[in-house]
Amino acid sequence: MSGNAPDTGPNGRRAFVNARLVDPAQGLDGPGGLIVEDGTILACGADVTADSAGSGTEIRDCAGAIVMPGLIDMRVFTGEPGAEHRETLASASEAAAAGGVTTLIVMPNTNPVIDDVALVDFILRRARDTAIVRIAPMAALTKGTGGVEMTEIGMLREAGAVAVTDGIVPVTNARLLRRVLAYAHDFGMLVVQHVEEPELARGGVMNEGEVATRLGLSGIPIEAEVIMLERDLRLVALTGARYHAAQISCRASLDLIRRAKENGLPVTCGVSVNHLALNENDIGAYRTFFKLSPPLRGEDDRAAMVEGLRDGLIDVIVSSHDPQEPDTKRLPFSEAAFGAIGLETLLPAALSLHHDGAVPLGEIVAALATRPARILGFDMGTLAPGTPADLAVVDPQRSWRVGPDSLRSKSKNSPFEHRMLEGRVLETVVAGRTVFALGAE
Repeated sequence: MSGNAPDTGPNGRRAFVNARLVDPAQGLDGPGGLIVEDGTILACGADVTADSAGSGTEIRDCAGAIVMPGLIDMRVFTGEPGAEHRETLASASEAAAAGGVTTLIVMPNTNPVIDDVALVDFILRRARDTAIVRIAPMAALTKGTGGVEMTEIGMLREAGAVAVTDGIVPVTNARLLRRVLAYAHDFGMLVVQHVEEPELARGGVMNEGEVATRLGLSGIPIEAEVIMLERDLRLVALTGARYHAAQISCRASLDLIRRAKENGLPVTCGVSVNHLALNENDIGAYRTFFKLSPPLRGEDDRAAMVEGLRDGLIDVIVSSHDPQEPDTKRLPFSEAAFGAIGLETLLPAALSLHHDGAVPLGEIVAALATRPARILGFDMGTLAPGTPADLAVVDPQRSWRVGPDSLRSKSKNSPFEHRMLEGRVLETVVAGRTVFALGAE
């Protein structure tokens, strides 16, 4: 893990007071404050006020804004190394800080692929030197993400990789994946899979169904996701390994996850915020910023994802931040690249579910911070005393318009472009240091 930022406050001691504290890890949602010093939370609760903070403490009056744990985004693609024109670790960290994300988990789909110890070390060193938030890599589970030869899982874990995954490339060889799961189980390593059967998805560009037919576009059936997920869950039952489905997008997948959890399998899953807030109808007039993998599904499946989040079956929300340059998006829909950016819109898009009354705020924060930390074995994701002072100060009612000028990512392919979103990060703190303050940039 890494991160750097300028020191703030005398001796780094600061108090955030007059806030609404939201921390599902402590069952906390109410008025209060917290004190941070030397990168650690010293106190948190209703009894923390400006008067009780002590002399020499810098006071930050939050004026009723929410203070929540910093977000942990478990699925972020960058262009470094190899495609820095799309996104660097530095630019991704700037975007993350503006979105209240204090920890990025970056995918191994770079050039070269992050598949050996030296490249894991490169990411950690580069992040330490250039990023303003914490960054940790997932390493490839097959060499070159080629799906043929397993990587050195134990050595990658020792080097600092937090999980193994082939990112956007599903592992189709069942025998190989079984071996990976068995080795990962021995090393206590999390295996993360993109659940899509590539032959069923081949040539498809959006969800298969009436909308695709009307637009004259090739479809990707739900079965491409379900078949791969069901196979993987059976392999988990064989091996006992910890397994995380990076993104699910349909009710049938949710039913599989439910049964796996009921059977006691060590399984977790994520959903992108896009699949919670958008559906296939948003593609409209062939808008390529909505071309995603997995594809945006129908409204019934989107509603199922919201239900799964509300019920706690879906463990985490991710941005699935995937920057693409204009030349790969300004093409006919069938030829355009998959992917959208999302670090800066992750929280406000998720908050839309709270504003609509669909999901309690605590459940959203749990999926953005508490449970990602638990899955990855981090000591962040909470405001509890003694933990790292990673937090976000958020005005949930503040509206803003998404546009190229308001986004810090190098790439601008946001599916929320030109939309008004409700919810704005006012300040982001990593290890007790302010790395973003609205209006101070």
